[in-house]
Amino acid sequence: MPSGRAFVGTSGWAYPSWKPLFYPPETKSTQLLHYYGTRLATLEVNYTFNHLPTEKNIAGWKDSTPEHFVFALKASQQITHVRQLRDPAETLPVFFDRARPLGERLGPVLFQTPPWLKRDDDRLAGFLASLPRDLRCALEVRDASWYVSDVYELLRTAGVALVHAEGERAPSPVETLAETAIFAYARLRKQPGYANDEVDAWAARLRPMLAAGKDVYAYFRHDETGANALSAERLRDALA
Repeated sequence: MPSGRAFVGTSGWAYPSWKPLFYPPETKSTQLLHYYGTRLATLEVNYTFNHLPTEKNIAGWKDSTPEHFVFALKASQQITHVRQLRDPAETLPVFFDRARPLGERLGPVLFQTPPWLKRDDDRLAGFLASLPRDLRCALEVRDASWYVSDVYELLRTAGVALVHAEGERAPSPVETLAETAIFAYARLRKQPGYANDEVDAWAARLRPMLAAGKDVYAYFRHDETGANALSAERLRDALA
């Protein structure tokens, strides 16, 4: 069985405060993404939670990064927070029509529900049935009521990854990380950051998933100094 691929990066890039630890001091704001792409090969874009991506956004992201670079997009709040997964036939096409121009650069789409949304199997089933089957989707729920076998089975049938968000409210059980899809999606958001031994522990946790042929996406929280970007490089190298 071929090994899975590891995609490791951060949530966001446009942080001048990452100078000089990650970005060189002379890096202009318009050059941050280009420089990021010389050191890491994937990125979780949270901008798309508040704003639908435009043709200009997509073109700029593609022009600033190498051909192999992968963008994970956080789905619109209209889908997850305003409609709260209801009416997916109305909300999903609008978002995916804007995201698809990324082409092969488009990685998983992250759907993060609000922390007050509790388990609703019928609502979840209707939402999952409306997702496109040709793209990777991941779901982060933030209430413990969701973590039951019936929900896992719904996700498994749709091939949707259950996100583990370490450091967030009510993260999913870590042992379910690679159980519902052909890929795993981890958000490493513990504050204030990750010591080297904690990064190494995550590498040890993710290696068996790669060995089993599953792709792994792992994104560190944006921080003030850029230390988490260095942690992302450490994890990437440990999984190489």
